[in-house]
Amino acid sequence: MRILNLEDLCSHGNINGRKLIVEILEAGLKAADPYNNTKMLMRIEGKKLIVGSNSFKPNGDPNNCEEIFDLDDIGRIYVLGAGKGVQRIAKAIEDVLGDHLTGGHVIDKKGNDLILEKIGVTFGAHPIPDEDCVKGCKRILAIAQNLKKEDLVFTIAANGISSLLTLPAPGVSLEDIREVTRIMQIEHGAPTSELNSIRNHLDLMKGGKISKYLYPAKMVHIIAFPPGEYDSLLYKNSWLHTLPDYTTFQDAVMTLKRWGVWDKIPHTVKSHLEKGNPEYETPKANEFEKMSFRIFGVMPEKLSMLPSAEKKAMELGLKPIVLAKDLQAEASQIGSIIATIAVTSEKENQPFQAPCALFTTGEALVTVGKEKGIGGRNQEYVLSAALKISGSKRIIVGAVDSDGTDGPGSQLTVNSENIPCLAGGIVDGDTLNEAKQMGIDLRAELKKHNTSSALWKLKSGVVTNQNISLNDLGVTLILK
Repeated sequence: MRILNLEDLCSHGNINGRKLIVEILEAGLKAADPYNNTKMLMRIEGKKLIVGSNSFKPNGDPNNCEEIFDLDDIGRIYVLGAGKGVQRIAKAIEDVLGDHLTGGHVIDKKGNDLILEKIGVTFGAHPIPDEDCVKGCKRILAIAQNLKKEDLVFTIAANGISSLLTLPAPGVSLEDIREVTRIMQIEHGAPTSELNSIRNHLDLMKGGKISKYLYPAKMVHIIAFPPGEYDSLLYKNSWLHTLPDYTTFQDAVMTLKRWGVWDKIPHTVKSHLEKGNPEYETPKANEFEKMSFRIFGVMPEKLSMLPSAEKKAMELGLKPIVLAKDLQAEASQIGSIIATIAVTSEKENQPFQAPCALFTTGEALVTVGKEKGIGGRNQEYVLSAALKISGSKRIIVGAVDSDGTDGPGSQLTVNSENIPCLAGGIVDGDTLNEAKQMGIDLRAELKKHNTSSALWKLKSGVVTNQNISLNDLGVTLILK
């Protein structure tokens, strides 16, 4: 089981509905583990290392064959990468390669357990990078400095890499990058896609620069996502930092001005971006195409979190309905809207008929501003829903982050209440009344973005073991 506090979650409120939603969330969370998929990607047969299959190959990849490496001809084999839960992929590679693996280094999110044996691990901060992220990058660079043409490197890129893979360019400090991240993402709620053109041009590793250091070694780039389209990965990418970046210094400047924060960011950042030194520009596709590389996505859609959760809902007698994928909006607004749709369906039997399960995926936003509360987007999703479904006997709402750490994670939690880092939450029609009886003002806690404390006291905060970061999974049940 990935969900660790099943008994508490199902001990109150709509107990039957809570048990059903836990089963569905559990199915999705289990499918978010890339370990088995990575082991299916590669195998050793005699003296041959064989990598690849159609399930994990990007659409339009000009190389339709498996990649076959003669182990007698391969020099050293390393694993390098970063992302939340990155160790799950690295562990699979460790287990397949065994003694053929030379070593490597990855950067995982603080709070995760150490599970690797031959591959080194640095634990860094997310979403705002810290000095340990820099130390991890330097350890990766130390391995990259002496690579040769006969060497083979597996790179891993997973969600969270944009923070964890941080090595500031000369003239830019770590504190500068932390401040830009805080202003854009925490204070103004900018999505990662908007922030990356900026971070890519303040860094020595992002935007494909890490792969420049690995050249001339052979590379297998593993991404912890669906394989996607080959052309998009090479020509329209800005966030898978082992692959080429299509953005420019000018894009970074325009983004900061479009968000109205140009005058708020450190002067060193403005100077670096305006200068646009070609030495620090990100590599583009034409430069990458000179390298020896393959790309594989180890989380194909048919094996991922949402289809697995839908399948479980069907097994439980609930019609699965996907309302939205790749949502990017304020979490509390999403939760409120989905709950309103559910209440309308409960009362009027439209637009959806019970029994059914409404699904959302993506990564919602939380614009924190100056507030200092501890919480996360999935927690805000469910608590805002709780306000709308109060009194309902048939609606249950749950939402979780696949990596098990919804929000900033344990490294930013000042925890006098001994609250674990939550993955999300589950609420029902009784939650608001339960909160009132305990003296908890849910609206006030939402306003302060302090949702973890409220959910934990209500035995409605979901605790899971940690894993790879994919998307969030939102589930709303409307029972008979």
